[in-house]
Amino acid sequence: MMTPDDPFLGELYVSLNESPMQRKLRRLRPWPVGVVFIERPGMTMDDIRAHFRSMRELGFNCLKQCQLCDRTDWRKVYHMALDEGIIPWWYGEAGWEDPTEEKLQALGLPADISPEELRTNPVWLQRQDAVLRARIDRRDPANQPMVSHETDGVPGTLKRDEYGLSPEAGDLFVDWLKARYETVEALKEAWNFDYPMVNARRWRTWTQVRKEVVALVSVERQDYRRIVDVLRFRADMHLRMIRRARDVQAPQDPNVPLRTGGEMSLFLPFAARSTDMEGIASVMGEGGSFYPSIHPGWHFEEADFEFARPIYMQASLATDWFKGGWAATWESTGGPQQLSGGKAPFVPEVRDRVAGFTVNENTIQQLMLSWMAGGFKGFGLWCWNARGFGWEGGEYALTNRHQQPCARTIAAGKVGRAASSLRDELWAARKEPLVGVFQDWESDAFWAAVSQAGRDMYKQWPVRARIGVSRALINANVPWEHVTARNLHAGLAARYKVIYLPAQLAIDEAVLQALLVFAEAGGRVVLDAPGGWYGYDGRLLPTVEGSAFERLFGVRIDDYQYSRSNHTRWHLGLREIAGFALDVHPTTARVKARFEGGAPAVTENRVGRGSAVVLAFEASLGCWKPDDSWLESLLVRHALGRLRSPYACRGGLAYRLASPTADHYFLLNDEPVTRRLALDVRGQRYRRWEDPIEGKTVRSPASIAVAPHGARWLRAVK
Repeated sequence: MMTPDDPFLGELYVSLNESPMQRKLRRLRPWPVGVVFIERPGMTMDDIRAHFRSMRELGFNCLKQCQLCDRTDWRKVYHMALDEGIIPWWYGEAGWEDPTEEKLQALGLPADISPEELRTNPVWLQRQDAVLRARIDRRDPANQPMVSHETDGVPGTLKRDEYGLSPEAGDLFVDWLKARYETVEALKEAWNFDYPMVNARRWRTWTQVRKEVVALVSVERQDYRRIVDVLRFRADMHLRMIRRARDVQAPQDPNVPLRTGGEMSLFLPFAARSTDMEGIASVMGEGGSFYPSIHPGWHFEEADFEFARPIYMQASLATDWFKGGWAATWESTGGPQQLSGGKAPFVPEVRDRVAGFTVNENTIQQLMLSWMAGGFKGFGLWCWNARGFGWEGGEYALTNRHQQPCARTIAAGKVGRAASSLRDELWAARKEPLVGVFQDWESDAFWAAVSQAGRDMYKQWPVRARIGVSRALINANVPWEHVTARNLHAGLAARYKVIYLPAQLAIDEAVLQALLVFAEAGGRVVLDAPGGWYGYDGRLLPTVEGSAFERLFGVRIDDYQYSRSNHTRWHLGLREIAGFALDVHPTTARVKARFEGGAPAVTENRVGRGSAVVLAFEASLGCWKPDDSWLESLLVRHALGRLRSPYACRGGLAYRLASPTADHYFLLNDEPVTRRLALDVRGQRYRRWEDPIEGKTVRSPASIAVAPHGARWLRAVK
């Protein structure tokens, strides 16, 4: 419940993925600053020790991985790392024992000792050093605390990007259908057997279903609900596999957190790949950490290889899927790459482009500070020193090609050291979003179902729409985060002033009801084209008078149209509008803007103490690519109405995390020259401003020099 002391529902936010493991992590507040060390032939133990010592001196505190030659004694190397103050695992201090009251009492320590005091207490440190060394002596180095996500989860199913099921999966699928629908009649109704032009079956028993269902779903593409069911079944089986792997691995060493998420872009069409990333994150509530891999050369092809803004979008999506849990990037780029990335199998338009990036002392700070701003708590960088041959040879590394620390190494270490020193404050920090960008697996799955008929591009559209609205909000310095259907049903809607539904092809009746309650209580709901086409039953969503949609938005949708330059062109003012357009008929809503010819382009409906807006054109999809400032401004203006962001940054981008003791602002300059950015906190009063990286006081945030393609971190003490 929202209170004056908790206006962003922080207690509820934290509770969404609550578990003993997450409570332990909040007590320890780890902040790994990890790198991958790669041994090269001819290195001596003294050479390896020198690398570890250099890591520690520069601000790194753990090894994300340690890749050693076959004949090297890895246990000796791991003990040597500990000798130099480097924990030899990605999770750093998260692998310590849980400082419960009983454990502290057994060590003769006060139960109310603070995390900061605990980290410097010699009794505790000596005990945890013994715990880590015992782990080295008994553990197989191949036994990484990571839950795999790379299999389909159902024996005999086709690959994730393919459609249908193999016969081996039939029994599991029927069991899943029985649990979901209970009766055969309910299944037949859900699969629209009562409609004409459907390949229906006269099923009466589950035995009949079992005999025919695999053949039906593997060829039948007229009904979208059954396609979505296949995708959902495969996603659920994948989740079941991950839970089993977690439950097998966790007891082996209960002190060690597990991680999963994976070596994959968060811009992938996950529903089309039968993967529920929010569900995977929830499994890690009890396991430990949820993470994405963030290598621009591998994982930004779906964002057209754009750099600065997608970093924050990636970090935000992972954090927002795992609200209250420990999210971070445990597999992220440490240096430039050109040759060894960008397989681009999902976006044909970029297959013939070089997936190359500059990663220098400025851009590495953009990366790391954007991860922090998105809510990540820790860093895992591939790698410290590059491979010396073949694939990825000389790429991705913090050190230069000669394995020597350089300006990039020093800059990354400074960020890591500053973050680690402020970890208590950063663990208590949260985003304070004005806008919730809605995302739901089911709606994405309907886009995937539409794509099955040969229009493969459609499965990417919900991703592109989220990129578009996120871009517009980032460029306008509006704080936002993703909000999911699960979040709404858990009661989190009041955390936001605005909930934006980007290209929401399908909308559940339950979601509409939740949004109606949200609007009646004072919230603002925004929908753009082509939203509201289907319900989650796969049928056309009712938008007529009296429907939940009409009561919320005050319009009915009479048709979906399309504007294109070589056919019929729709105009808003002097601007041609491309793409989907809604033919809306206002019932109770006011028309705020019209297309040329008079058709409503923007409507706003008063709902209780709030409002609901329809943008009858591709607003979010239209902002997928950069540099359409007119459309971005239009989107933000109608999304916010009379609301405004609590801060602004003239000349650059700004993100904020708020904690009880200080607010943290992250400023980005995406231009090729040094710029002075002006941060305006709009009346918020602070005692002083600091630069945590340089350890200096900042006189005023109104003129902050930021290097080309660089970033600055400001701490505003309350």
